[in-house]
Amino acid sequence: MQGYILRVQKVKDEDCIVYILTDELLVCCYRFYGARHSKITLGYKLDFELENSINFLPTLKNTMHLGYSWLLDRDRLLYWQGFIRLFYNHLKDLEEVNKFYFEILDQSAIKIAKQNPKRVFLESYIQILKFEGRLHDEEICFFCDKKIESEKIALARAFLPAHEKCIGKNGFIKSKIYEYYKNISTINLNDEEVDRLYEILKEGF
Repeated sequence: MQGYILRVQKVKDEDCIVYILTDELLVCCYRFYGARHSKITLGYKLDFELENSINFLPTLKNTMHLGYSWLLDRDRLLYWQGFIRLFYNHLKDLEEVNKFYFEILDQSAIKIAKQNPKRVFLESYIQILKFEGRLHDEEICFFCDKKIESEKIALARAFLPAHEKCIGKNGFIKSKIYEYYKNISTINLNDEEVDRLYEILKEGF
């Protein structure tokens, strides 16, 4: 079985509770002396086995790290781990999960080797919003329920559309945002726009 480590929670001594996203499940398992093993790290992809226990969590064993070359790049790793934390917070109440989420992480892990991590995650996030039916591409302010007539649109957490004055944030050019939504691409967004969108993404899925 393969999966991405979404959370590592240290418990007594050097043991850990580990949350791993596979293509079907969000697995919660126990790793004895997990704190000693560098492969038990947030964001790492593992090949692993589980040993079931009648009275306790299944035990994580026979782990093999399926690494990516960019993991040696500290900045990329930190961005990746930040995205992984958002993933965990979004999925933590689930046990069975659609394989879509595992595939999104697989795609992102490949792209981040050569692309700007912020752009990779912003494009992945639009895929998530579309998949979950939460991408609000209408020109209605979520705060006041009135049409957004101006050329700019402000975005709140989860990219909810709003008037600039309603949420006290500077907006984005609407045509560029809707192009980003439609094409799932940040290519026509400048670095400043990407930075601002990424700060909104960091607020949570």
